[in-house]
Amino acid sequence: MSVLMRRARLDDLEPIMALERATFANDAWSEAMMRAEIEGEHGYYLVAVDDEADDAGERLMGYAGLYAPAGTGDADVQTIAVAPATRGIGLGRGFMHALITHARRIHVARVFLEVRADNPIAKSLYDSLGFVEIGVRKGYYQPDGVDAIAMRLDVPEAVTRPASPTPQSRRPAPGTATTPARGIRSSTPGGAA
Repeated sequence: MSVLMRRARLDDLEPIMALERATFANDAWSEAMMRAEIEGEHGYYLVAVDDEADDAGERLMGYAGLYAPAGTGDADVQTIAVAPATRGIGLGRGFMHALITHARRIHVARVFLEVRADNPIAKSLYDSLGFVEIGVRKGYYQPDGVDAIAMRLDVPEAVTRPASPTPQSRRPAPGTATTPARGIRSSTPGGAA
């Protein structure tokens, strides 16, 4: 499996909608809504695909979208979904890093999102990225009546390190553990994870 994260295109709409309906059965967006988001001037939608899939073409592994009206300083994570077979490999975190990186690049100061109160895995991810709870919308998700937890991230400045006057070894210090990369590639400017 080789994961490629890239901008969503209209030819991704059919597999996006299949995953949308499977993931959000009771409150899935319509195809027209999703098309408008992907084509929209203020939308930034990404897909993760297995570009080594056995079938003819790529296999959709997930998608995510950000809505950022120019000049407002704010953006909203509109949606994020990862196919069940590819959960747990870091795609959700990769999507969020890519969306936050894009927000920073276009000078967004705050990113907002809503998460279902019955989705502790997503809530934990957002907490780990620095999002904070700012409110609860009682019974927001219909027809289930599930609360929405509203969250906000004050977008941090990009972290940079000063150039070193002498080359530094990239090898870990003796006795330290290393974590291998998960193999997520990105075709988006600034990378995804």
